[in-house]
Amino acid sequence: MSRIPRRYAVHLHLSGGQSETVTFASLDAFQQWYGGVLTAGAADTFVNVPISDLDGEYLVLRPSAVIAIRVEPRFNAIEDE
Repeated sequence: MSRIPRRYAVHLHLSGGQSETVTFASLDAFQQWYGGVLTAGAADTFVNVPISDLDGEYLVLRPSAVIAIRVEPRFNAIEDE
């Protein structure tokens, strides 16, 4: 029986040494955000990163500050974290 992730944790590693984890409901949602927001604009403009499933809660950063991204499937319930 194959396991299906409940959501995906996306770890953004930033140039100043900070790391931020945001979640997406599906891999398609992350890919749409990544292609439409992070890579589409200029590298020095601010972009919104949705922090959680709550509407209106964002992390604002410059795409040029993101040096690495790690995508991790999460199989447990949201309340388990």
